[in-house]
Amino acid sequence: MSRGGTVYAPAPAFVAHAPPPGAAPAAAPQPTPSAVPVDAVKSPMVGTVYRASQPGTPNFVEVGTEVKAGQTLLIIEAMKTMNQIPAPRAGKVTQIYVQNGSPVEYGEALVLIE
Repeated sequence: MSRGGTVYAPAPAFVAHAPPPGAAPAAAPQPTPSAVPVDAVKSPMVGTVYRASQPGTPNFVEVGTEVKAGQTLLIIEAMKTMNQIPAPRAGKVTQIYVQNGSPVEYGEALVLIE
């Protein structure tokens, strides 16, 4: 402290004004829905996908594999539990949408069986 020191006024606060209603910024384009068929086998849970029972073993299915209803397509690990995902119907695997070890969300397409 000193006597007769200089007094500084606080800096004025910055006030942002809202743009006028007619000058709204252009909306960003919405992503287009993916071309995943609605009848694709979807993930029943959030987790990590494994296409084989353990490292070094063959994958459960590949594109072109004929599957029976109930046959294991892949495994989803959720909370340290391995959950087998069965084929809902018999047919031929025509598309696999997930990579081994990748995370999946609930309802995400996994496999297409025709």
